[in-house]
Amino acid sequence: MTLSGMFKGFPLKAAALCALALTGGFISQAQAQDGDIRLGIVSPNTGSNARYGSFALRGAQLAVEEINSAGGINGKKIKIFSGDSQCTPVEGVSATQRLIQEDKVGFIIGDICSSVTLAMQPIVENAKVLLVNAASSNPAITYKAGVGGFKWTYRNYPTDEVRSLVVLDYATKQKNFTKFAVLSVDSDYGRGAINFTKKYLERFKSEIISEDYYKDGEVDFRSVLAKIKNSGAQAIIMYGLADTTPIIARQMVETGLAGKIPLIGNGEFNAPATIKAAPTALNGAIEAAAWLPGWDTPRSKEFVKKFEAAYKGETPNNHAYSHWETVHLIAATMKAANSTDGEKVRDAMAKIKFDSAVGPITFDDHNQALVPMILLEIEGGAPSIKGAFVGSIDYPKN
Repeated sequence: MTLSGMFKGFPLKAAALCALALTGGFISQAQAQDGDIRLGIVSPNTGSNARYGSFALRGAQLAVEEINSAGGINGKKIKIFSGDSQCTPVEGVSATQRLIQEDKVGFIIGDICSSVTLAMQPIVENAKVLLVNAASSNPAITYKAGVGGFKWTYRNYPTDEVRSLVVLDYATKQKNFTKFAVLSVDSDYGRGAINFTKKYLERFKSEIISEDYYKDGEVDFRSVLAKIKNSGAQAIIMYGLADTTPIIARQMVETGLAGKIPLIGNGEFNAPATIKAAPTALNGAIEAAAWLPGWDTPRSKEFVKKFEAAYKGETPNNHAYSHWETVHLIAATMKAANSTDGEKVRDAMAKIKFDSAVGPITFDDHNQALVPMILLEIEGGAPSIKGAFVGSIDYPKN
């Protein structure tokens, strides 16, 4: 019987965790063979973000199986050890400490939640364990890494600042937009993305002429949309909640904005359910993504095919991809270093050039991957991929 057959009817998270256990994902220190490469993964396996943690674990496990079946790293096999952060810093720190002290991991892939990864950084620095983040996007993580201080932290994922820069670059250069309204979620993420956008307005000779934020659960946007309609804005910058985007889009239709002022930023504009809710309002929406299942490269298509085959036809999300790719990045760096010693691998990662499914990856002096982001625009009721773009950010001066 296949693994997928064994887990038929299981909840998604339970199936994923059981599959990992049976394939060697969770093993005690006593069970691990001497010489195995011990890789820890800190992710939210329980709580409201468990779905994302499940994708992350399964993507990583798929990569491990591929690497091990091909002979491992210099004959050594990779073993995954999982720590549940619940997307909270306290639990994330406890999970990290257990992985280092009890499971003796030499490498850790960091959390989806930025607050957890930030809390992990001093722990791995003190323990001299390499942390490679694969999903959290707060720029502060790499502001503080490399020449910023934490030598043992790397990140193979674009930041919120890069996303804001790439979107603004495309909107101004390709669409000739220079006047923007803001309608973003009132959170660290939503306000942070707008602050990063403001940082680069002068570079692109553009301006924000209207600025509003909404609370989680808010449902009436008619008055602010009417204000935007009369503001002279050419586009609405929105970094928001996926569940709220369809509501805003439908009210854009009601207020006569649909088809006149497009949305740009990030709010799952490309999701089929979102487009279906108000196709005229979503037409022309511009969004940047770390990866998409529809990205048309041989490596990306092969990953989707393998993931769907391994997990009952389920389409992977970007966390599954980013963890799969990051495991392969770590393995490639070990081969480049001709070593699995943590310090040698850390130093080799600074010099690596890795061909990912999105494009070539190198690292800057803050240990941040210069990883391309996929830019898409909604055209005729469907996402149209415009290419992959790299943003060159301005680091704060210490």
